[in-house]
Amino acid sequence: MKLTKCLAAALLMTAPFVMTSLSHATEPVKLGPPVVVPASADGVQRMKVILDSYSYQPDHLVVEAGKPVELTLTSVTTITPHNFIIKDPAGSLSVESDVSAGKTVIVTFTPTRPGSFDIYCDKRLWPFPSHRDKGMEGKLEVK
Repeated sequence: MKLTKCLAAALLMTAPFVMTSLSHATEPVKLGPPVVVPASADGVQRMKVILDSYSYQPDHLVVEAGKPVELTLTSVTTITPHNFIIKDPAGSLSVESDVSAGKTVIVTFTPTRPGSFDIYCDKRLWPFPSHRDKGMEGKLEVK
């Protein structure tokens, strides 16, 4: 009985924090200006992307179809891990990479068709919203 009361008290104390976190899930994400990823002399489109607390910088990348892309993903968080996901529902593009706190990972891919694709982090700590729900989203435009 005492354990039940303690659990109920803990739930009541955390409910406001959970509800506050859930309220952020409905806010639309405002992207920064589009950043054209430059091609190096070898033809690879290269860009550094910073993963911070619930954001990517830059968060709106523009690349050319048919040319390889190399993104250097660096997490500047000290505890929270993130990931970097781009998935085309039609199956032409699938990128998924975990980036531990304070680490750097390089992802390479070649987009094959033009389009606009969501970038997001789906990490979450139960019972809180996912990082994507908290605004960790971006956009990849393939021209």
